[in-house]
Amino acid sequence: MITRILAGVMLTLLLASGAVAVEQDTQSQLNPVKAQEARKYPQIVLYSVSWCPHCREAKEYLAKNNIPFTNRDVEQDAQAMALLTDKYKSQSIPVIVFGTGQDEIVMHGFTPEMFQENLNKAQAKK
Repeated sequence: MITRILAGVMLTLLLASGAVAVEQDTQSQLNPVKAQEARKYPQIVLYSVSWCPHCREAKEYLAKNNIPFTNRDVEQDAQAMALLTDKYKSQSIPVIVFGTGQDEIVMHGFTPEMFQENLNKAQAKK
């Protein structure tokens, strides 16, 4: 009797774990509206650190306005620190880079007005 109960519990657990695994393997659906919105922005990379209030303000502004960006924490990412100091010649943060290659626009510091001005320039180059 106990053996049957244990076997039933084990079978239930195996089936449940298999169902969860199948659910995890499914691919998420891309929201076409969000994808279309994201295309109107150039690539935006924010070089930051977690404790910086200006970096936090920049991240909150971008998130609140649904502006897609990549955050590179220079304390956690040695390659990001090398880019910040070598390529962008900066010892301070935040640094926001709009676009890529020759079309890059580099912004040191953050204010919403300065961000919007540089975003408009980058979008005009796109």
